[in-house]
Amino acid sequence: MRSTMDILAEFCAVFTGLFLFVFVLSASADDRGIRLCADDIAKFCKGIQPGGGRIAACLKEHQNDLSASCKGKMAEARQKGAEMNKACHDDAAKFCKDVKPGGGRIVQCLKQHSSDLSIPCKEALPQGPK
Repeated sequence: MRSTMDILAEFCAVFTGLFLFVFVLSASADDRGIRLCADDIAKFCKGIQPGGGRIAACLKEHQNDLSASCKGKMAEARQKGAEMNKACHDDAAKFCKDVKPGGGRIVQCLKQHSSDLSIPCKEALPQGPK
């Protein structure tokens, strides 16, 4: 049986990857984010099926080869992901402790509990498709 700390550690890792994907690629997050990484995605991640953080993982795998603008956007996304982890850590432990991390399930769980979330977590959640 996994401990709450194990689940939260997984949550942090998955949540950051998911947020990176949503933030970099979601038009609702920032159309510029798409443009800043579009060439890198086409070059390094061609043929990779979007979803499940696969594009974000691909970009991370090629992080040393990315354009400066995409690297900047990725750094910004990592920072926002860290802020979201901090803001939603307690809410995820409270409302989503039995949710298996991955595939956006924790974010979906948090959104399902949106009326019960702390204000900082509500404000930190991505407004994109996941």
